[in-house]
Amino acid sequence: MTTELGRRIARRIALTGPISLADFMAEALGHPTLGYYRRAHARAGGPLGAGGDFTTAPEISQMFGELIGAWLADRWLAMGSPAPVRLVELGPGRGTLMADALRATRGVPGFHAALDLHLVETSETLRAQQAEALAAFTPQWHERFDAVPAGPLLLVANEFFDALPVRQFHRTDSGWRERMVGLAADGETLTLALAPGATPFAPFLPAAAATDAEAELCEAGRAIAAAIGARLRRDGGWALIVDYGYDASGPAASLQAVRGHRRADLLERPGETDLSSHVDFAALAAAAGARSFGPVGQGAFLARLGIRQRAETLKARASEAQRHALDAGLHRLIDPGQMGTLFRVMAVGDDRSAAPPGFSEAT
Repeated sequence: MTTELGRRIARRIALTGPISLADFMAEALGHPTLGYYRRAHARAGGPLGAGGDFTTAPEISQMFGELIGAWLADRWLAMGSPAPVRLVELGPGRGTLMADALRATRGVPGFHAALDLHLVETSETLRAQQAEALAAFTPQWHERFDAVPAGPLLLVANEFFDALPVRQFHRTDSGWRERMVGLAADGETLTLALAPGATPFAPFLPAAAATDAEAELCEAGRAIAAAIGARLRRDGGWALIVDYGYDASGPAASLQAVRGHRRADLLERPGETDLSSHVDFAALAAAAGARSFGPVGQGAFLARLGIRQRAETLKARASEAQRHALDAGLHRLIDPGQMGTLFRVMAVGDDRSAAPPGFSEAT
């Protein structure tokens, strides 16, 4: 079964030849009218939650955004309380994380007065939801991070980098070959195949990998990390990146398709299926070229910030149903079998302020 976008991609391949998985992913997710993020956010309920395709940490519990807010306020104080400071979120979803973060920090003297809120978002539907959730803070929207004005920076990116297009490679007896999207014998069905020649990306892939090893490369993620690092070095500030992925680069293939909270075929129903891959945190840190901390597990990070104590505080004035929901949210966010280990947290910052909390027992 295919879609109108699938038919368009097939026609493109018939005319110009096979395309990379990164090109396919960019079309499947970001096509201006038929891409997943354009279509999914426009449908009733959107892609988030039980009725959608996935659920993110801010939608699980308010405690996640509240603790991220406390972390950002700590970084602002450590920077010397600059005013204004550009508060930026990449891929803000419904605005839930930022709304919780700002509610939790309203008592920090001078913090809200210093904030200049910028949201990097391409979906008009989500921009409308963010505008409603964050109306008191008059956010400004941008298609790209590099459009955010210069100045001291506080940035958060939660489950943003995993949705950026990746190239995928397979190690053969004669070296690395890129996996491409082509057409089956019927001339209509999308299929995967290896490029016949050596890839020019080989210098960026593990040299000692065994035959049949797999690898991925996210050019877009490295470029954005480099832009963030350059901004931090120039203007000062901190960035917090939360996502699922690998601490260290190595041979792996993680690109997956999800529809209705279930695994799906990568090439089936493009534009109606979410695509994502594990984030290579070592590659992001190297591209940023700035002082970095972590990655550490999300569970350990939130525990060091006091999520268990926050849960007890909230439960003290909650109904029985609310207490149950708080316990369930806490479990899902920090348990090693849930999001606590798979999801990783990394901070990147300037060299002018103290080390951030959450990355060691001492902080």
